[in-house]
Amino acid sequence: MDIILTDIVKKSSTTLGRDMAEESFSIEALDTDLLIIGGGTAGCLAAVEARERAPGLRVTIMEKAHIDRSGCLSAGMNAINAYIHPGETPESFTRYVRFDALGLVREDLVLSQAREINDVVRRVEGWGLPIKKDEQGNYLRRGRWNVSINGEYLKPIIAQAARDAGAQVINRVAATNLMMKDGRVAGAYGLGVRDSKLYAIRARATIVATGGASGIYKPNNDGSAHHKMWYSPFNTGAGYTLGLRAGAEMTSFEMRFIALRVKDIIAPTGTLALGFGAPQVNAKGERFMAQRFADWGGDGSPTPLRVYGPVQEVKEGRGPCYLDTRHLTPEQVRNLKAAYLDMYPSIVLYWAANGIDPSKEAVEISGTEPYIMGGHCQAGYWIDVGRRTTLPGLYAAGDVAGGAPYKFISGCWAEGVIAARSAVNDLPSLATPPNPDKAQMEAEGERIFAPRRRFQEVGEGVAPSEMEERLQKVMDEYAGGVSTFYEMNAERLEVARHHLQRLEGQVKYLMARNPHQLLQAQEVIDRLLVARAVVEHLVHRKETRWPGYQTRLDYPQRDDERWLKFVNSIYDGETGEVRILERPYQQFVSGDRYKPKE
Repeated sequence: MDIILTDIVKKSSTTLGRDMAEESFSIEALDTDLLIIGGGTAGCLAAVEARERAPGLRVTIMEKAHIDRSGCLSAGMNAINAYIHPGETPESFTRYVRFDALGLVREDLVLSQAREINDVVRRVEGWGLPIKKDEQGNYLRRGRWNVSINGEYLKPIIAQAARDAGAQVINRVAATNLMMKDGRVAGAYGLGVRDSKLYAIRARATIVATGGASGIYKPNNDGSAHHKMWYSPFNTGAGYTLGLRAGAEMTSFEMRFIALRVKDIIAPTGTLALGFGAPQVNAKGERFMAQRFADWGGDGSPTPLRVYGPVQEVKEGRGPCYLDTRHLTPEQVRNLKAAYLDMYPSIVLYWAANGIDPSKEAVEISGTEPYIMGGHCQAGYWIDVGRRTTLPGLYAAGDVAGGAPYKFISGCWAEGVIAARSAVNDLPSLATPPNPDKAQMEAEGERIFAPRRRFQEVGEGVAPSEMEERLQKVMDEYAGGVSTFYEMNAERLEVARHHLQRLEGQVKYLMARNPHQLLQAQEVIDRLLVARAVVEHLVHRKETRWPGYQTRLDYPQRDDERWLKFVNSIYDGETGEVRILERPYQQFVSGDRYKPKE
């Protein structure tokens, strides 16, 4: 099997390994300078930055969906949630993020992206993003760090900028593994989600920007509504597993993100709280956040507590909880609906269909299932300030990059820019890797197509959806899901560990009847590996650092003396073990670590 890599895609039909019941799979091979895995906003900004810095550079985006409407922001946004307004500085922003993360954050990473935030916002505005302005022409503020936008077309605008910059885009190819050669990353393999082909993309440098992981835990809504969730249901942790299988060092998987959202509809609550001043109240009408968390700033307390608070109210018999919108005027209600139409129109439709007037009844809220991501929290690759991972030739940006929470939109853009800048600067020292190893390519093909071959040869097995449901049930009941108020202890986590290891032993029984199920099989395999890493991190941190996000019933207090440090891990693909490491916290910006404001 001789695959010649050139500037354009070349096809080579081959049967991978032994006979596959009269079906062969072709390989599509591509050679590029910079491969960007994931065409969300971080990936697109990285492509633009790379092409602007090196116009002759071959830049390729590999995207599982279609970059026009892919990633977390595919449906749009009504605000940019990280911006340095007049009177603030990158240092004050870093201090706030440190406060919001309850004292533990990679300050060097947060500070570096804070210094880029305003520039990338102005750049995207120049591409056509409508940003709201006040009468003086200044960006319209929404809270301390937010800017209001009309962002329904945010993703198409950014995708077009990547194309205009000259990036080659390969849509509908899901990354499955990194291509490794002599201890460095030499590109990636992918599965064509429509054509079921194996893609082998060789690259001198690779940026992972795939986003985090949803679907690890049982969702709030079940049945046909199980994908009605906050985080993109198509972010399945593939970016994490690329690094885990290759031996990259990862960080902070125990800092899960649980979003406070409008119950059932899972619409964002920041629009109500920040945009329209709606406080949290319990069933008795009490503003419990101001009462119970006054020392933390009440309603302005760190984000984990904003979920922890209402969960405890429900647990202690004072629920349901609400965002009280009954003070809104008819004009404000119209403005509220207009704001939601930019990012979450289903709540407006729900209110209309059910005759709900938010000025007459408060909006019920609840926490979502936990998600694993490095944008709101800090789960992801352990990186340096240049967004270099611990694997030579590999960089990370956006939700898949660890250590720097509170990225939201503009922070992900900034990380894409920083990662691309580092990759372009490093390229002279990164020689073109040799052709893909034949044995490695065959092994990856065998792994990817095993569920399809099982259906062809045996005709029965475990459907991906069945394994996914079992995974989610295990994580929900034993690793701090919705049904247990997000709480956990050592004994429950040990049960989760046991069941996950058993599930891994059943992966060989996965069956794919068609190309769609073949992709689903890869996604549940990825989710299972991410779940294993999450549990090992949760086991190791013996404190409650982030109430709600990471509540240990057996270690209910925060312990700065012992645990003001990062929990990191490296996965051993040979033994299947997750090895835990501890990395020290370093302070880069002075100031009180726990004060909410300067």
